[in-house]
Amino acid sequence: MPLPSPLPLPGGVGLSHLRAYEWEAVDGVCGGSPHVHLACTEAYVVTGGSGAVQTLSVEGGYREIPLREGVVAWFAPGTVHRMVPGEGGGALRVTVLMENSGLPEAGDAVFTFPAEVLGDAGRYAEAAVRPWDEGAARRRRDLAVEGYLGLREALRAGDVGPYRDFLRAAAGLVRDRVPEWRELWEAGAAAAARRTGERLDALGVGDVRYLEGAGVWEAEPSRRDGLGMCGRRDSYELPV
Repeated sequence: MPLPSPLPLPGGVGLSHLRAYEWEAVDGVCGGSPHVHLACTEAYVVTGGSGAVQTLSVEGGYREIPLREGVVAWFAPGTVHRMVPGEGGGALRVTVLMENSGLPEAGDAVFTFPAEVLGDAGRYAEAAVRPWDEGAARRRRDLAVEGYLGLREALRAGDVGPYRDFLRAAAGLVRDRVPEWRELWEAGAAAAARRTGERLDALGVGDVRYLEGAGVWEAEPSRRDGLGMCGRRDSYELPV
């Protein structure tokens, strides 16, 4: 069995590093832009500092999960999340592992903008564009926090209707991209699972030829200090 060169990360996951924004929002809390993923589970591995991830979901309502060095927290698609640094705990630093490498960068994330923005694809695209400077990043974050606070208050009051409306609107914004995402999944995570099956098949008959092509690969961040959704982001261009 030929060995691709280089291999994707195990399981076809994506990898980045984040440092939480320390810009105060309208509710007095510092941090990033609340958003939801529609197809990917995301995991935070805390490597420094302290803080929290605030989450919203239909089943769980509002939660705030403390983050400190060594903690791993992860959340399924449909969970709005907002990473916030702690007070006096040092800069919060997180290594992010994303299911289905390639999908998040292809748009598998929707900001919690107010309903009138979510309901207009043109307005949403304009508001969600990648920021070119800190001012633009803060404006995008503040608009997401505005919608997030409304969703949070509704859930706290026991009303899941606005959150369900948000999820439906988010799905409508990305529906046309599903064929593209399916291609990325087939080439990434699905292909990684098939490779494991092929290795097991070979081992089952004592065929070790695929092991002769073993190798080691390494990568440096392809972009440092990018203005990401949650914070300053070091990203990697990794094979899928």
